[in-house]
Amino acid sequence: METTKKRATRKSTVKASQDKIVTAYINHLLLEGKQPATVYKFCIDLGIGETDFYRHFGSFDGLEQHVWQRFMDRTIFRLKTDPSFAGFSTREKILAFYYTLLEELKTNRSFILLQLGQVKGLESFSPSFLKGFRSAFESFLEDLLNDGKGKGEVASRPYLDKGYPKLFWLHLGFILLFWKDDNSAGFENTDAAIEKSVNLAFDLIGKGAVDSALDFGKFLYQNKVQ
Repeated sequence: METTKKRATRKSTVKASQDKIVTAYINHLLLEGKQPATVYKFCIDLGIGETDFYRHFGSFDGLEQHVWQRFMDRTIFRLKTDPSFAGFSTREKILAFYYTLLEELKTNRSFILLQLGQVKGLESFSPSFLKGFRSAFESFLEDLLNDGKGKGEVASRPYLDKGYPKLFWLHLGFILLFWKDDNSAGFENTDAAIEKSVNLAFDLIGKGAVDSALDFGKFLYQNKVQ
């Protein structure tokens, strides 16, 4: 019993130390607009030894990957622990994913905007800090789409359907970049973009693409000219 308590305390201490480093790093980025000059200087300012930093992260880039990975892990955890999620259609599950992810990201919007400021467009939507985030996303989407195929909600197209997770990655990139520039109250335009683009995506991997394409194109045009 005593050993169990010691292990629990050790894990709690390790997590607290990791969270302290992450919080200090994000605060530095937001205040200075760039990474600390060195790990050594960062640790001195934080009052910890370099070994404490390297116990959790191999570099600042690794720390950033951890932060983004945590956004994805928390999103997927929230969905999988929601009793109603299992009963959703594949389309509804993907909609729920996007809405839940943005709820997570909203709590750190300033950090997200700073990071996404490095991305100039979908053609460069592969920064190093999204490496683990992307891997977890594509794995999660692949599971959802495979389940959708089994239920007849997603068309099974040999050779083509293997690329669906990568296409949805670009779709996620579109959503994140749209949200980054969204100035509407409560980000209601992003909510609309998610719904319309997901409907279009499912029409493309199913049936009836024309109506959704026209509706989504009209939406984009209206938001561009306003």
